[in-house]
Amino acid sequence: MTAPTERPASTDRRSRARILAVTSGKGGVGKTFIAANLAASLAARGLRVLVLDADLGLANLDVVLNLHPKITLHDVFTGEATLEQAVLAAPGGFSVLLAGSGLVEYSRLTPEVREKLLAVIEQVTPRFDIVLLDTGAGISDVVLYTVSLADEVLIVATPEPTSMTDAYATIKVLAMQQARRELRLVVNQVPRAGDGRGVATQLQQVIERFVSGAVGAPVRLELLGEVPLDPSVRAAVKKRQLVIESMPGTPAAQAITLLAARLSP
Repeated sequence: MTAPTERPASTDRRSRARILAVTSGKGGVGKTFIAANLAASLAARGLRVLVLDADLGLANLDVVLNLHPKITLHDVFTGEATLEQAVLAAPGGFSVLLAGSGLVEYSRLTPEVREKLLAVIEQVTPRFDIVLLDTGAGISDVVLYTVSLADEVLIVATPEPTSMTDAYATIKVLAMQQARRELRLVVNQVPRAGDGRGVATQLQQVIERFVSGAVGAPVRLELLGEVPLDPSVRAAVKKRQLVIESMPGTPAAQAITLLAARLSP
């Protein structure tokens, strides 16, 4: 993976959105669920929010939001539609830019994919306050390039050992390839209150032991918060609804509201 080693120069932050990559080492940790519900909670705070489904090969944000788009990012890339036509209103008061699923041509980081994705990001950032990039899982070239376009990175993990191991691998790559020195963590599906702090502490200890020395600078992982293991999440996902809207009083919804408060300017 040699292509995504540099982060593009950022433009004036005052004239564009704050770009936050929501990513994970392992799939199945609730990354898209967190991104969508976090977007709704941020929108409820009066922010103009866009979620860009950057999982270009295996997109599922449309499924989570129960949307059936006729125009997707694929159509923008091919010139068959404009960006204005592809940006849709989502339940929860935010906007989405959806990617078509099963598009093999976008599973590799070709020069064309790099150019088109960067062009889309540059076009949408002046129009919103926050852009959430819902990336694919893992450390493929496409995922790493997408993350490189963000100002901040939010890692989603669970207390499961495999998720923690993959989260560490992602953090290590981002620290070494993109010179990331500060990253944020959300621990999802936490069985007991406070378990998220334990996950963050363990990861930070491993980072200090094996990563900070390798890059010659401290790498800090900030725990943004934890989301409890809550049956309302499964119920909302099955109904293709946002838990923040359909069951706002549940522990998971309240936890995501707190995440949004901590992220807000």
